[in-house]
Amino acid sequence: MGRNDRKRRTPLATKAIAASAALALGGGGLLWAQMNASAHESNSSGQNTTKAAAASAVATIACPDVGQQLTSVPEKAKQGVATELANLDKQITEAYARLASTRQAQANDASFVQNAIVGPLKEKRAATIDRIRIDIQRVGGTVNATALAQLAACTTQAANTTTAGGQNNNGGGNNNGGQNNNGGQNNGNTAAPSASASASAPAANNGGQAGNGPTAADFVDITKVAANVQAKPQKQAQASTGSFTTRCGVNANKNHNTDNVIVAPGVTNGAHHEHDYVGNQKVNAFSTNDSLLAAPSSCQNQSDLSSYYWPVLRVQDGTKEFDANAQGGGLEGNVGKILTAQSAQIKYVGSPASKVVAMPQFLRIITGDAKTLTNGLANANAHWSCTGFENKVQLTEQYPICPQGSNVVRTFAFQSCWDGVNIDSANHRTHVAFADPASGVCGNGFKAIPQLTMRLVYKVTPPTIQNGVVKNAYAVDGFPEQLHKASTDHDDFISVTKNNLAATIANCINTGKKCQ
Repeated sequence: MGRNDRKRRTPLATKAIAASAALALGGGGLLWAQMNASAHESNSSGQNTTKAAAASAVATIACPDVGQQLTSVPEKAKQGVATELANLDKQITEAYARLASTRQAQANDASFVQNAIVGPLKEKRAATIDRIRIDIQRVGGTVNATALAQLAACTTQAANTTTAGGQNNNGGGNNNGGQNNNGGQNNGNTAAPSASASASAPAANNGGQAGNGPTAADFVDITKVAANVQAKPQKQAQASTGSFTTRCGVNANKNHNTDNVIVAPGVTNGAHHEHDYVGNQKVNAFSTNDSLLAAPSSCQNQSDLSSYYWPVLRVQDGTKEFDANAQGGGLEGNVGKILTAQSAQIKYVGSPASKVVAMPQFLRIITGDAKTLTNGLANANAHWSCTGFENKVQLTEQYPICPQGSNVVRTFAFQSCWDGVNIDSANHRTHVAFADPASGVCGNGFKAIPQLTMRLVYKVTPPTIQNGVVKNAYAVDGFPEQLHKASTDHDDFISVTKNNLAATIANCINTGKKCQ
């Protein structure tokens, strides 16, 4: 299998915090608690000072990401394993809520977090992980039971509560034009939300209505960011230079749910956050290949039944949305008005190095990582910018504050290399890969496929930052313990076509045509 991780320079601040949070375990549940939400004060030099009492009140819990460790799961065990992985996510969500709702108890008892939260969490995880082992071995699969069992334990320790100056970037980039900066990834001044947080009850000085972000350090004035977009690889003689645009709307009909049929099939609220859906209109946790083929599509080309879905973008303005009291919505810290994109461009493009092969039916691809706060940035693929700045600046770890007349832009460039065999993989990553950023060549026997690109444009009232507090914040939905970081943005895709559309797309690209 080829690797699909991309080479990027990791900011020093991120490295330091990752080390202190024991992210070598693999991540999966970094939980932040703050008993004094206003721990940070600005002094005359513009630097943050941290109250000593607040510093000792911040704790992290890091749990290994079991799903990313599974490289092979027998077909007959996949449903059972997916269900148990979803249970692990649910357990982390519950532990996060518990951590947030017991701050006074934590202040009174130094062993409370270990005894009342982390210990019970380990026991639940151990039982769930053992069921994963049983599911795999029952159908003849092999698994390192000892190594798997070791993933149950979570760790706790104090976290550094000072930010790293979130509005300074270090000029680093990734091979898709993204940006590493040195302050938007981990922030200790974020309070955790209660599981019953009200969408209409703002929290004080913690950067987000429900208390789990974003914070001021998660935003940057894009006019103050140095240009960082990298040059694309030079086109070679066999380059496929065409494109195919499919017009599927902006989800104006508000087709939402909190499922994720790719990573948690058969599990309601498997995503723990709300998705926008365009293209296939009958996608939920219980969708099958057959049901996807029979569903209607929002695309103008009715042969395109593919599912394109991404986490919704919200502005935290106090609006009580339809899901304010629902799991995946307000009960899990995803609050505020859901914004509908002004435009959503979905385009397939070619390879600078070779012709492409048609995408296989039912190919599943996830680009980006919804858990970068705990997993690190290896699979991050978020791209944030503003209209008028897209060719200059792309951000991964911070949300842009756009100037007057400019709109917020989210873009995605999916993996464009396929292993030629599998339509999915156990960790939903290893069957596809990114091309080499310098040459555009697919490695290790992978084949170039049409690269799915998406561009979403939103009209957003620019957030303001006053005394270190962000007002009118906007953020993507996410797992509650991920604190709504910009780097957690991700996009999901299932290729479903009829009437030979997949071959038509490849032919348009290979012959240099601009089709739609």
